[in-house]
Amino acid sequence: MTTREDLEPLLMELPHQEALRPEGGDMSFDTAWEIRAFALAVAAHQSGQYEWPRFQQALIEAIQRWEQSGSTTPWRYYDRWLEALESLMTEAGVVAPEEVEDRTRTVLDTPRDAGHHRAHREPVAVDPARS
Repeated sequence: MTTREDLEPLLMELPHQEALRPEGGDMSFDTAWEIRAFALAVAAHQSGQYEWPRFQQALIEAIQRWEQSGSTTPWRYYDRWLEALESLMTEAGVVAPEEVEDRTRTVLDTPRDAGHHRAHREPVAVDPARS
């Protein structure tokens, strides 16, 4: 199990610390997908998919591409984070670039409330060990 102390050395080496910890030193996430992207990057590193300096470099490159693109879309740190993660995963052959595109298209084409109109018969398990 990864602890906060395990992550600190990795995080301290990343660019744009103000985006990671805006004020007071706590991690900053605006949405749930940012937390998931963060966790996926750390898990991929811990499972040996890449060395952390390689992720740092991919993140720096993603940030530089955005800065040089003249994009009018608002700056979002975790967009660059996800871009870096996707590039490393495709580079390592974990996922094909077209598969990333297909999955992205599927997510974007799925309405946010898809499936909410049907009743869910099974209860949600808060603690599966307790029955």
